[in-house]
Amino acid sequence: MDRHHPLSTANWTLRHVGVDDAAPDAVRAGPVPASVPGCVHTDLLAAGLIEDPYIDDAELRLRWIGRTDWEYGCTFVWNPDGHERVDLVCEGLDTVAEPTLNGRHLGGTRNMHRTYRFDVTDDLRAGDNDLVVRFDSAYRYTDSIAATVGDRPNAYPEPSNLIRKMACNYGWDWGPTLVTAGIWRPIGLHAWSTARLARVRPQVTVTDGIGTVEVHIDVERTTAGADVPLTVSATVGGVRATGVAAGDTAVLTLQVPDPTLWWPRGYGDQHRYDLAVELRDPAGEVLGAWQRRIGFRTVELDTSGDTTRSRFTFVVNGVPIFVRGVNWIPDDCFPSRVDRDRYDQRLTQAAEMGVDMVRVWGGGVYESDDFYDLCDEKGLLVWQDFLFACAAYPEEEPLWSEVAAEARDNVARLAPHPSLVLWNGNNENIWGYDVWKWREPLAGRSWGERYYYELLPQIVAEVDPGRPYWAGSPWSGDPRRDPNDFDHGCVHIWDVWNGRDYLAYREMLPPFVSEFGWQSPANWATIRRAVTESELRQDSPLMLHHQKAVGGQANLDRGLARHFPTPAGFDDWHYLTQVNHARAMSVGVEHWRAAWPDCAGAIVWQLNDCWPVASWAAVDGDGRRKPVWYALRRAFADRLVTVQPRPAGPTAVLVNQTAQPWSETLHLRRVDVTAGTLAEQAVAVTVAPRATVEIPYPEELATPGDPACELLVADAGGSRSTWWFVVDRDVNYPAPDAECTVTAEPGGYAVRIRARALLRDVVVQADRVAPDAEVDDALLTLLPGEEAVLHVLTEQRLADPTVLVADPVLRSVGAAVRRAAVELPTAP
Repeated sequence: MDRHHPLSTANWTLRHVGVDDAAPDAVRAGPVPASVPGCVHTDLLAAGLIEDPYIDDAELRLRWIGRTDWEYGCTFVWNPDGHERVDLVCEGLDTVAEPTLNGRHLGGTRNMHRTYRFDVTDDLRAGDNDLVVRFDSAYRYTDSIAATVGDRPNAYPEPSNLIRKMACNYGWDWGPTLVTAGIWRPIGLHAWSTARLARVRPQVTVTDGIGTVEVHIDVERTTAGADVPLTVSATVGGVRATGVAAGDTAVLTLQVPDPTLWWPRGYGDQHRYDLAVELRDPAGEVLGAWQRRIGFRTVELDTSGDTTRSRFTFVVNGVPIFVRGVNWIPDDCFPSRVDRDRYDQRLTQAAEMGVDMVRVWGGGVYESDDFYDLCDEKGLLVWQDFLFACAAYPEEEPLWSEVAAEARDNVARLAPHPSLVLWNGNNENIWGYDVWKWREPLAGRSWGERYYYELLPQIVAEVDPGRPYWAGSPWSGDPRRDPNDFDHGCVHIWDVWNGRDYLAYREMLPPFVSEFGWQSPANWATIRRAVTESELRQDSPLMLHHQKAVGGQANLDRGLARHFPTPAGFDDWHYLTQVNHARAMSVGVEHWRAAWPDCAGAIVWQLNDCWPVASWAAVDGDGRRKPVWYALRRAFADRLVTVQPRPAGPTAVLVNQTAQPWSETLHLRRVDVTAGTLAEQAVAVTVAPRATVEIPYPEELATPGDPACELLVADAGGSRSTWWFVVDRDVNYPAPDAECTVTAEPGGYAVRIRARALLRDVVVQADRVAPDAEVDDALLTLLPGEEAVLHVLTEQRLADPTVLVADPVLRSVGAAVRRAAVELPTAP
């Protein structure tokens, strides 16, 4: 049987080999130990030769790393084992790489997103072998491409569109410019004889209660094995099929009666089957084996409709789904640091937030198999972008062939995963061509159109025909229409964040929202780790360095000013911008969920961050859940009550995304912020499965006596929604009045808060007390007389636990608004 020899544990070193660059003398002095997988930045950091690029503005002093050349090398021992062929397998080289074994140049690579295989049979020697991989500057390579095919428009002033490399390496409106190089995925030797399994592509379908697996097998042979008759076999669910590999291919078909289906989270179990494939020689010896877990399920993208309006609805196993989604970016600027445990943490945070779809955004990477396996396990549907984002991409060689090879490689690799439900051609490039004034500078040159409309759909149809393909996000489904048409396809909504009040989301009803977002700063402990200034200010140079969006800080302040008075200081600014973020996302999600089935999904920008930064993320760069995470957990709940504006006035909408009817008593109230309930009504409601019901507030209940002191409340089945008649700066908030106690408990502390007067959007910023501290809920609105118990998880024992309920840890909107009023300057 074939044998694999990983080289990650070899004695790798990293050496600077550039000339005429800004590398410091300590880096030029000689090789340093290196880790594989890894990259130059992480190895120099481990060697103590550079600052942490995530702290303060160190990023600016490290940009020379991407503009010089590097060499990874190791010596490994090889003991010949009698196999006819040995390949060096490189699963990820970033990016302009030249591997050499024992002095022989093996070839060149120019694509971070591909796996490369080099025949080194005649280059290996018994005993010590020397492997060197040289990485040339990605910038020098893109300069050569620009000289050949010309430059192209880009949303960012960097050449990310001229190389097949993680685009956000070059900086984004949430990420630093840290252009990497290195062996970022595993590397090793593969010894084999006669033939090997070069590729296995299962195509899984379910029809009339029969699960069919059509296993497409590609075989590579040695010279000696060219004419050897080979057999292949496949087993799944107790069903076995065998056949002959005629030449270099074979197809086996297995049928599983009445298979247990794989379902998205919240719709059923995530049942999977083991699929095993073997390749054997005439003597019956196993030459190669392949195994994956697959799932039986159907997926369709329903885009039916007419020229006036059409749908964009995912249908899994015949069930239309309102997508509760998040956009995923690389979880670290250095992807080799993201292991299975970290994927698990982040995807668990998504699932616990109520998410059922993760969109892998096109400016990052095709994530590792661990990512997709965990999505299969957790029932998280995956929308996978091809890796094109926010730029015009040349279609000329050598890029065309690289894109084709990359797409075939990754479509085949990811095809077994039942969680994968959509291949998407690009992020914002069709939209960009139409509205970002690319036409004039392009002057008729290629910009990527043939990738999205020809090459990529053709590859998907050939390699993974069971999954839908969509040309772009946003895209209306017709090249003749506005790509961001609000009556067709999927849309991006960014004019709200960039200048409008978030209440404007309620004016928009597209078939599907694949991006929308609002910003807030990272959590307190994350900021304090990344910004070392003694006093934090929102406009300090180092804080602004961790705000990458052009005009981002102005947008935060403009968004605040529509609802709040000017905050009294940084603490209140930090808290209120996080509250505003949470409210913005809740307004959008709840509005679109209440509009089901006219709107069939909302994918929030974004789940995660790649470093400590002010951004649209629900989980910050240190993995801490921001307040918006808790707000989205409520907004994404299977059963939701939300108050929405309707022509008849404020209306409670009950949303039931479960498969069972929801029979509940809906409590409608008008409440005074100090005195409590002024008027109320109870309504018995039954909501059909996957449906909504609207209950208008009676006029006598909805009409306030004093809008500055009153609000509407709707409660049903543990879900609560509030409706305020005026914005926060005009609310007559009472002085904070609460009885608070803190009690030690296993794993942390219980914080009990009893409100004597209304408390709005209560947050315990526990990480201000202990960096590891997490709270189980946030953004609570307590009416007069109500109480809540929050649980703070921390391994630290606090000398004075009451700090958890003291300013500035315990926050509420009313307190912040009252402080701002006190701080307002008086008129002369």
